[in-house]
Amino acid sequence: MRVFLKFSISLIIVLSLAFSIHIFVLDQLGLPLFDNRIIAAYVVNCSLALLIYLSLLLLKNKMSEQLGFLYMGGSFIKFLFFFVFFYPFYKLDGGLDSSEFAAFFIPYVISLIFETFGVIEFLKK
Repeated sequence: MRVFLKFSISLIIVLSLAFSIHIFVLDQLGLPLFDNRIIAAYVVNCSLALLIYLSLLLLKNKMSEQLGFLYMGGSFIKFLFFFVFFYPFYKLDGGLDSSEFAAFFIPYVISLIFETFGVIEFLKK
């Protein structure tokens, strides 16, 4: 579980830094700081990344042959969360603008990259 703790701390630090930079950029552009469910997007993406990583870590010995499919299933769950909890909110004004897109997909991409490298790391061992 030491691997999971290291992954968790690293992911939380990187997402916190990204969130701070994201808020700073919004402020510099004169845009609303906490619009577009930005906090929820960071929290949901972080939580799902931690849950998916932990699941894969726990299943790596029992289901090693199916780990790739389980990883893709985790990505499907993330998209499902987006389309159920975020997309309808973003579409209320008729479209998905760049700040709405960034609010969800910046933490999504960071979490995805972290998950990918994290899974590669523990599969090497």
